[in-house]
Amino acid sequence: MAEQDLLTVSVVTPDGSVYEGQTRLAVFKTTVGEIGILPNHIPLIASLEIDEVRVKVQGTDDKFDEIAVSGGFVEFSDNVATVVANSAEKKENIDKDRAAKARERAERRLEAAKQSNDINTTKRAEIALRRAVNRMNISGH
Repeated sequence: MAEQDLLTVSVVTPDGSVYEGQTRLAVFKTTVGEIGILPNHIPLIASLEIDEVRVKVQGTDDKFDEIAVSGGFVEFSDNVATVVANSAEKKENIDKDRAAKARERAERRLEAAKQSNDINTTKRAEIALRRAVNRMNISGH
């Protein structure tokens, strides 16, 4: 397979690299919808939702590496897709029990914030809940 037929996907956080791989297809959930990127796609930059990045595993028809991301952005040019996120975790590294506890904490914080009518705390709790639910969904919990 020629080099131009592959793209490199890199997921980085402030703590370092979380994922690096080559593929023929990567799928990202942006703030305006889902986008699939193939080799030689036009350059782009897009904000990401709290969701997963899916990278098709070479030599398979339907297997994807899945990486939970907490928003951020993707930049693509010269067959390199770079995701920059505050946090990211590969599916196999997600601690299901820890994710479930994070969801429970976020639900409690959200309920308390709603009862006190604290809009800022409510928004932060909603984001924390979306992150926890995303991790649980990706981990298969």
